[in-house]
Amino acid sequence: MRALVCEEFAPYEELSVHDVPDPELAEGMVMVDVKAAGVNFPDVLLVEGKYQMKPPTPFVPGMEASGVVSALGEGVQGVEIGQRVIVATMLGAFAEKVPAAANQLVPMPDSMSFEEGAAFTTIYGTSYHALKQRADLKKGETILVLGAAGGVGLATVQIAKAMGATVIAAASSAEKLQIASDAGADHLINYAEDDLKKAVKELTGGKGVDVVYDPVGGDLAEPALRATGWGARYLVIGFAAGDIPKIPLNLVLLNSRDIRGVFWGSWAGQFPRENAQNIKELFDLYEAGKIKPRISASYDLEEFKQAFADIMERRVKGKVVLTT
Repeated sequence: MRALVCEEFAPYEELSVHDVPDPELAEGMVMVDVKAAGVNFPDVLLVEGKYQMKPPTPFVPGMEASGVVSALGEGVQGVEIGQRVIVATMLGAFAEKVPAAANQLVPMPDSMSFEEGAAFTTIYGTSYHALKQRADLKKGETILVLGAAGGVGLATVQIAKAMGATVIAAASSAEKLQIASDAGADHLINYAEDDLKKAVKELTGGKGVDVVYDPVGGDLAEPALRATGWGARYLVIGFAAGDIPKIPLNLVLLNSRDIRGVFWGSWAGQFPRENAQNIKELFDLYEAGKIKPRISASYDLEEFKQAFADIMERRVKGKVVLTT
């Protein structure tokens, strides 16, 4: 089969796609013929040795895919050959075949395309967990979403609106803000041109927002925190800007603010039942037309360098996928 292989940690430009033996199918495992795979910021960090986990090399990266079940290992129940599924796996998705445990599979709605399926679980799972379990977002509250046209940002705009919140979308260009507006954002801030804290305060009548969703970090973190109100929850999602911010802790004391980390993958592993319920609720929202992945670009597996570059150069407006 064809697969993207990381022989050793290195800049992603040094990776290559080549033929490798099909993976073995162990007891309790399911083989999925991959149709599409979602590309995420952590995928790039992983192959460059910059992620918090470092798998032994060589390995095939890729943490989510969609496809069709092609074989069942001994003892597998509740899964059928030919079934359309989404696969959540930390490694292995950037290949023509990926083995996965049965509990890593989610049946895909008939109305969902393979590209949408590959773009669904990580961004929507992260964002829904962040808003539901970590922020406890309430109807009528106001949320500031940074990087609002990126994968998790756009998912958060959609989910927050479905939960009844007022959404302030912040991004670095008019084009990106238009995409956030199309997804349902109530207010828009171009933080490449406007003072973020001042703009938020003006939009909220000086009160500040109840929740900040921050997948960007860098220089935006402190002004975003300063733009929150009493009892606000600041969600740390990631650091797409590259720099991990250093926050003056007196800002947390003031207004009794909370800073809350969000690590959906770890939480999902520790609380599989709750995560399964989240995914069910997300599928319900999808079927109701309230959320829908936006595919920014779709590339063949051989074109992975372009997909990775889109992410690292922050050109993605929604989600990038690779197809096999």
